[in-house]
Amino acid sequence: MTELCRAALWYSRDLEILDSKLHGIKALRECADVRMRGCDVHSAEFGWSVHGIRVQDSSFAGEYFMMCSDHLQFDNVTLSGNYSFQYIEDSVFENCVFDTKDAFWHARNITVRNSTIKGEYLAWYSENITFENCVISGTQPLCCCRGLRLISCRMDGADLAFEKSDVEAVLTAPIISIKNPRSGSISVPSVSEIIMDDPAAEGKVIVIG
Repeated sequence: MTELCRAALWYSRDLEILDSKLHGIKALRECADVRMRGCDVHSAEFGWSVHGIRVQDSSFAGEYFMMCSDHLQFDNVTLSGNYSFQYIEDSVFENCVFDTKDAFWHARNITVRNSTIKGEYLAWYSENITFENCVISGTQPLCCCRGLRLISCRMDGADLAFEKSDVEAVLTAPIISIKNPRSGSISVPSVSEIIMDDPAAEGKVIVIG
């Protein structure tokens, strides 16, 4: 599907898309029960309001990827493009590489495993999101979160992290700065700066190095 193939495959159910190129904007909107494998997608506003999609071994580029969708299962997927996964729910991502700022805003009930996430302002206002064995980079990640968990994760170039978040985190490498976690605990080998200037911030930072 070329660049001129706009708004393809809307309102469809029980789709299987294999070894295909989708290069037009706004593909797959308000679809359900979708399976994709071996695809190359360049599509702004791809996958809005999709209910149930399983994606394997594929690459994507485009802004506002998968907004307002639910029950996503991604394995070995790469993504380049900002404002991705906003308002998604009940989804699992494994072995992925995402280069995207403002990702996972307002997301709920999400698990990300064995993945790399690059980009500023990760997962603000999310609820019940877990990162396990992930590498996270970019300024001001994971702020204003509820039910946030990080298990054996590394945060590279991350500063002002966890502001106003309820968090339980075990980090495997030093972090630049942590600011005003609202509750919970953060274990880290070392941290260059801990900022606790909000009386409502009661989270604990445990330096284990």
